[in-house]
Order: sequence, then structure tokens, then C-alpha cells
Amino acid sequence: MRQVVLDTETTGLDPRQGHRIVEVAAVELDGRKVSTRSFHRYLNPEREIDEGAAAVHGLTLDRLQDEAKFIEIAPALLEFIDGAELIIHNAPFDLGFLNTELERIGLPALNNPVIDTLKVAKELHPGKKNNLNALCDRYQIDNSHRTLHGALLDTELLAEVYLGMTRGQESLLQESAEEHTPGGGAARDRVALEVRVLAASADELALHEAQLNDIDKASKGNCLWRQLDAQI
Repeated sequence: MRQVVLDTETTGLDPRQGHRIVEVAAVELDGRKVSTRSFHRYLNPEREIDEGAAAVHGLTLDRLQDEAKFIEIAPALLEFIDGAELIIHNAPFDLGFLNTELERIGLPALNNPVIDTLKVAKELHPGKKNNLNALCDRYQIDNSHRTLHGALLDTELLAEVYLGMTRGQESLLQESAEEHTPGGGAARDRVALEVRVLAASADELALHEAQLNDIDKASKGNCLWRQLDAQI
């Protein structure tokens, strides 16, 4: 299934209070890499932007007056994410805004499968900061150019974070693929055959036997190794 990393910037925190999307971006993953396919639009929210929100993303209504409205970009956005699994940090926030915008123009809510990277990060790193900046630091992703939040930049950073968080799964998938690849098992067998086996010397065997005698005596004849030897 296609995977698309998605992010929005908004005029405020709650779409139920009439807040709108001012920027939306999505970046497609190509296997375990960030592809060159992306979607990015600034939007005219048709309302004032809260001072706190503007401080986060730096966008103002004056700056956005000539940008498209959501209804104008909705078809292209829906086409880009059609059939994709969405990767979103704090997914309820972005989905709440997107679904409110879709409802406003008479379209159904999104039904894409979703991976919430904030939830994944909390499970991987309980008790630690799991915002995007903290995750970039944790996974050694350069975010020095992130002076403000921006939907396009944040999707690109989140894509790298997601790949970092799921790197162990990649190894498991690769091992599974090797098990089902013709010759994969034979290759492991060849490696096993090349392992050197060093036999114990006579002195080492004598020391081992003396140790077993001591254990057998201390356990009153219940030495486990002696019992196992008798069964072989």
C-alpha cells in the first residue's frame, strides 16, 4: 500500500470554533525512501489567524489573501492521497481539520488507514518528549533549518523520523524475505558450515568431569548434566 506523510498548519487549535487550514502538504514514500512526489498548497482561510498560531508558523492573513481556498484544492489533494496509508504526527488534530473542511464543502470524511507517529513514538519512548524536534534529535535528523513550523518541511522531516522509527521492522522484513528467497536458506547453511568448532582438550575435559563430580556430590546424586548424559 502507498504511504503518504501528511501535515497541516491552521489558524488555531480547534476546527469546531471555526478555525481553518492555512497550509497542507503531503509527501509520498517510495518503499524505504522519501520520493520526489509531493503535494503542497497555501490556503486563504477566510478568517483571522490567532496570534499564537501565527507565532508557530509565521503565516498571516495578509500573506494568504491571494491563495486558493480549500474547496479549490480539495480534488487535487484527495487524488494525491487516494488509496494511501496516511502517516501523521498527532493524527486526530490534522484529521479533525481536514474532515471539517471536507464537511464544509459537502464531501465525506477521509477513510484512509492512518499511522499516528506521535502514538508510535510514545510507545517506543515512554516518558520522553516526542514532538517533531525531539524526534529529529533522537534519530539524528538535521532540523536546524526548522525555525518555524511549515507543513511541507514538517512532512519531509516526519518522513525521515518515521523511517528511523521503523528501521527495525525493515530488518525483520528483509530477514523474512531472505527466508523465502531461493538459495537464502542455503546461504545461511554455508555460513553455518564455515563456523569453526574447537574440541575441548584432555585437560579441559578432566576439569569438567571434576566439576560435575563436585556438583553431583553437593546435590546428592542429582546433577542435572549427569542425568542428561544418561539420557543421550
